[in-house]
Amino acid sequence: PNYDLCQDCISGKDKFHDPSHTFKSMDKSFWSDQPDVLLAPRRSDLEETELHHLEGYKKSKPVRIGNGAAKQLQLDIFGELMDSVYLYNKYGTPISFDFWSHLVRLMDWLADHWNKPDKGLWEVRSGDQHFTYSRVMCWIAFDRAIRLAERRSLPADLLKWSKIRDEIYVDVMDNAWCEKKQAFVQYLGAETLDASVLIMPLTFFMSPSDPRMMKTLDAIMKPPQEGGLVVNSLVFRYDTEAGDDGLSGEEGTFSICSFWLIEALTRAGGVHPDKLQKARLIFEEVLGYENHLGLFAEEIGHSGEHL
Repeated sequence: PNYDLCQDCISGKDKFHDPSHTFKSMDKSFWSDQPDVLLAPRRSDLEETELHHLEGYKKSKPVRIGNGAAKQLQLDIFGELMDSVYLYNKYGTPISFDFWSHLVRLMDWLADHWNKPDKGLWEVRSGDQHFTYSRVMCWIAFDRAIRLAERRSLPADLLKWSKIRDEIYVDVMDNAWCEKKQAFVQYLGAETLDASVLIMPLTFFMSPSDPRMMKTLDAIMKPPQEGGLVVNSLVFRYDTEAGDDGLSGEEGTFSICSFWLIEALTRAGGVHPDKLQKARLIFEEVLGYENHLGLFAEEIGHSGEHL
């Protein structure tokens, strides 16, 4: 069977002119018992097994079948889902009452669990944390649910949802901001950077020219040897040497993170023209890493090789 993580499926919605395309294959029969994986056909036997006799592409061990992440708690999926539903309702087809009722049940569950630690977007194999990205996505889930309910006058406990949305926002601003780093960090109380926080201005969580966001951009754009995440205009997810993610070995830069940086800089450029110039420079340099088909690997090595 073919597996598709919802984060990957839904994250591509903004790249299509019509966001409704994202949902045309998301019939309820394709949801697995694990909320972060879509299956076709429906099945739940995702037991992960390592194939020791295979060396992998360019010796990229370990080679695994199955997906151990299917049993992880990843709270960010709710934000990605609700943002997509909101856009689908706005630009595609208005959602039905039955579908809305299902979403309300999901939001009721999230109302009781948003403040739990999880494995986060990057599916770490170490201990659970209160990841900043997950918190922001939980805020997005409630924000989009509130917007959708108000836009369509759908029944919902708006007072409760609004209170939780505000509580999450304050939690992020108070605990995900590191005075020492002068940046938003990987998880609440941490001192390590994570490129996933670049999503904050892209999802209207905060202004792209907010002083805290500007300082975060400056911190991330430093080279790794200075505590940043950027090398040759390519962006690492996080510093693997600064924390334990439960995985061995080194990794390359992540292409999606490079494009997040470009968009964050572009949006900040509305107030700070120098950021727009920087965004254009990085964009042109990143385009130089595409292959002959104009495609990018998920990871790109230090020398520009696709991993």
